[in-house]
Amino acid sequence: MNTQGDTAISIRVEGVTKRFGETRALSGASLEFTASTMHGVIGPEGAGKTTLMRILLGLLKPQAGTVVYRLGGETVDFEDVRPQIAYMPQQQSLYADLSVSEHLDFFRALYGISTESYREKREELLRITRLSEFTDRPAGKLSGGMYKKLGLMCALLRSPRAILLDEPTNGVDPISRREFWELLYRLADQKILIIVTTAYMDEAERCAQVHLMEDGKVVAEGEPRALLKAEGVRSFDELFLNRGKEQAP
Repeated sequence: MNTQGDTAISIRVEGVTKRFGETRALSGASLEFTASTMHGVIGPEGAGKTTLMRILLGLLKPQAGTVVYRLGGETVDFEDVRPQIAYMPQQQSLYADLSVSEHLDFFRALYGISTESYREKREELLRITRLSEFTDRPAGKLSGGMYKKLGLMCALLRSPRAILLDEPTNGVDPISRREFWELLYRLADQKILIIVTTAYMDEAERCAQVHLMEDGKVVAEGEPRALLKAEGVRSFDELFLNRGKEQAP
């Protein structure tokens, strides 16, 4: 049986460029996503965050650059790690007429999870998301925050070693945002590689490592507090504001 170290996933992005017609979504982006760490990819709309996520998942191919995957410290093909990577897209495709319970049953069948493993995982996920009392409620009647939690549960059902979340807190209320981050902290405690994109600057400080993106480029990265200190600012809002002033004609 593989140990946790044997299944730890890390990803390195090297000089990746991606164009859509005349639009350059990524321009020589290089990032290091170390195993068992919560990484935040932070930037405004149009920074290239979603394009980056889709390239990491093999949904898009870059025009230049490479993506290197490591499993247990050894370089492997993407197909070797694909089953252990979960993805929560910005626009989730849940079924409005299916209940919370029916969604979990559906993804259990999709992933081929054994009855015993499913029972344990289901109870664990319902407990940590606090959705135990809402298993019969259709997804279309859930609040925005609960809908996001259901999407996360479906992604986590097969116990991935890495999870990619594209702006998971976008459009939800502040309380739901806080609860969602509490769920992510629980995952971080399990030593899962977490890559989360967000345009909310205040969420950058919640991550262990941050990668700031603007106009398809990585403009700064590192441990949040150390990065703020190095830039001489008090917040990531201020950091981006200063960069805008520097680039203004």
